[in-house]
Amino acid sequence: MLPLYLVGATGTGKSSLAISIAEKLGGEIVNGDAFQIYKGIEIVTDSPKQTALDQTRHHLYGALELNEDCNAARYSEMANDQIKEISNRGKTPIIVGGSGLYIKSLTHGLSNLPAANHELRKKLDQMPYAKLISRLEECDPLGASQINLKNRRYVTRALEISILAGKPMSEIKNEWKKNKVKFTGFLLQRPRQELYDRINLRVEQMVKEGLLDEIISLPKNISGTAKKAIGIQQTQLHLEGKTSLDECIDSIQRSSRNYAKRQTTWFKREKGFQNICLEKKDDPNSTVEKIIKLMTPR
Repeated sequence: MLPLYLVGATGTGKSSLAISIAEKLGGEIVNGDAFQIYKGIEIVTDSPKQTALDQTRHHLYGALELNEDCNAARYSEMANDQIKEISNRGKTPIIVGGSGLYIKSLTHGLSNLPAANHELRKKLDQMPYAKLISRLEECDPLGASQINLKNRRYVTRALEISILAGKPMSEIKNEWKKNKVKFTGFLLQRPRQELYDRINLRVEQMVKEGLLDEIISLPKNISGTAKKAIGIQQTQLHLEGKTSLDECIDSIQRSSRNYAKRQTTWFKREKGFQNICLEKKDDPNSTVEKIIKLMTPR
């Protein structure tokens, strides 16, 4: 069975919609979120509740320990194994999430970007930031115009790729994007204010469900990947007495809204996803039927 992709920003309502579609199609859900793959941060990542897990079979939720690192390559291997196993049983794999690179590793395959070089990275880390940006603009002017130049990590990686590959990072990425692939995918969207209201309410609900206790219980050796989950650092600052609870909640809400913006921008650039606009007034059953009718590879 061909997989179905449901993607979109955090707070859109992908998970609940996926369950309804899975019940109609006899499908099973595969996680496409970089942080819900971890066990022990279910509240801060808003992972599916136990009632949802009992209702429909889910895969790759809580699959990794918090001290394990993960990247698109590792995720792709894990997810493709699950997709193949589900398909072999005659079920429809439904990949649900908003982590762009993880999803793209499945729809387009992994890019051939060179792995990090620790010696080169050390030299680049020691370089003055202004010079680092200047070098990137010389090596890859197009790439420099497409990334956030205020983020040193992005600039460093872009320059590192261009140096190691011997050609601009943007050229490599464009070659990857041109891969002709067929898949059935839907980009779920909501009106901006409605989405932001949902995100704000969700963060408040996280606190009620035990967010503070969850963060207190985190191991000291949590991986660099896992600790990037929105809400962890903000809550830790509050627990250290550096912010009030209201400031903590506001910070998580703001970071989540900004993340939702970036996710939407990413998926709007990706070809192959059909747009589905959701609104509070919509009948969920009608949306499910609409998606099922549109399920043809593009």
